[in-house]
This record gives sequence, C-alpha cells and structure tokens, in this order.
Amino acid sequence: MRVLGVDPGLTRCGVGVVEGVAGRPLRMLGVGVIRTGADAVTADRLVLIERGIEEWLDAHRPEFVAVERVFSQHNVRTVMGTAQASAVAMLCAARRGLPVALHTPSEVKAAVTGSGRADKAQVGSMVTRLLRLDAPPKPADAADALALAICHIWRAPATNRLQQAVAAHRITKGRTS
Repeated sequence: MRVLGVDPGLTRCGVGVVEGVAGRPLRMLGVGVIRTGADAVTADRLVLIERGIEEWLDAHRPEFVAVERVFSQHNVRTVMGTAQASAVAMLCAARRGLPVALHTPSEVKAAVTGSGRADKAQVGSMVTRLLRLDAPPKPADAADALALAICHIWRAPATNRLQQAVAAHRITKGRTS
C-alpha cells in the first residue's frame, strides 16, 4: 500500500509518501514541504498548494491520501488556512478517484508514538525510527505528513478496502451514465 500523507497548512504543507503494510517494515518514498509566501493572496497560495500536491501525486502514484483532520483552534485565521489547504488536498485526490482518509492529530500521535499527547519531537523521533532514517525530517510538517501516512497504513486496512470499493463503484457508475 502506498500512501501520500498531507499535513495541511497555508504557509507550509507537509507531504510524505510511505509504502508498506501493517506488521512489516515501512519504506519512505519521499518527503517534503509545499511552501507559499505569507504575503501572497490566499487564492494564489491555494493554487500553488494544488500544483504541488498534483506534482506529488504524479511522481509517487499513491493508492490512498491521508490528510490531517482540521480541528478547532483558538486562532480562527490559522484554522481557516489549514482547512483551505486540507480541502485542496482532498480535491486533488478526489479528482483522481483516490480514497481520502482524515485522521485527527491525536489519532496520528497515538498510532506512531503510543500516546495521543506526544509532542512534535516525539513524533519526529518515532517517524525516524519506524522508517529507518538517518535524521528526523525537517521541518516538523514533513515528519507529520509521514506520520499521517504511517497511521493510515497501520490503522485503516478495513477502511481502505471499503473506500476502494466505493471509488470503483463511482468510476463504474460514471462510465455507465
């Protein structure tokens, strides 16, 4: 199973691709950050994020896309940008018929570290260990994207099969319409 993890953000959108199956060693295929300038117009920033995600989808051909579920924060401006970047990632995946899974930050932390309250350093450390990397990916958004992909591989085998069936049905239904 190949999963593109997306840690959405308007300034830094973490992306990471992990391949493997639960119970076996996992392999990182790529990790990075799609960056946009804070001084740019929001619509232009979203286009840059869309282009970046499309490039990652083209380059790595994932079977699934795992996106961090947007949660309520005190800073409405931050949560709005995160939600907009999240929607772009979901749109890019849906356009290709790829199943999208949303995972909460605490779900991802629990899957990767064993604690839903782990800090960013603990997540980065465990991602490094699980993927047998020389150093934690930088910035933390990149490590978080890999953690999302790992979480999805480990936590969602049954959900993945269901989503694949639904996606196949949509494609088949679209051909017969």
